[in-house]
Amino acid sequence: MGRQLTVSEVLRKKEHTFPFKGKWREAFGEPERTGVWFIWGNSGNGKSSFTMQLCKELCKYARVAYDSLEEGTGMTMRQSLQRHGMLDVGGRFSLLDNESMPYLRVRLRQRKSPDVVIIDSFQYTQMTYKEYIRMKETNRGKLLIFISHANGQRPRGSAAVSVMYDAALKIWVEGFKAFSKGRFIGETGEMTIWEEGAAKYWGRS
Repeated sequence: MGRQLTVSEVLRKKEHTFPFKGKWREAFGEPERTGVWFIWGNSGNGKSSFTMQLCKELCKYARVAYDSLEEGTGMTMRQSLQRHGMLDVGGRFSLLDNESMPYLRVRLRQRKSPDVVIIDSFQYTQMTYKEYIRMKETNRGKLLIFISHANGQRPRGSAAVSVMYDAALKIWVEGFKAFSKGRFIGETGEMTIWEEGAAKYWGRS
């Protein structure tokens, strides 16, 4: 049974947030440090670049782990780490090489485990929505960020769609821009990932 709270207790409750600045704050405001975020988009639109930029930004505030289920530590991933200057963040960032969900759950229970874990991709976890809820409930003090493939403008697969609806911050990536679709939206609600690519894409319409 959950704890019963008065209205005053609820209103006095303080949330821990990421004090984003600049373009991050303009797009996503000041989102909570725990819960679930969901990033999706079609291939070739800048999803991977955005995710790595996000990792670097989050490393200013937390310990971040990236579970590379699809690419592992192959050449594409190594190039991305170099391109985005991930050496600059030192020990605040770690790359998990194709770590399965059972092993990841064990890792997150350990002392000094990552505060934030990016899981790329949700489809590669092969989780059902029920399994996702169980993982979310057992990691309430963490931030779980799922990356997802898309079919058109929707996440691929019914479980991924359900996770997207459940997530507090939903980020749609299209044409080298990231758009906030969740509960945390800044002044613009969008962020450019790559200026030249975005100009070419959005200049078509």
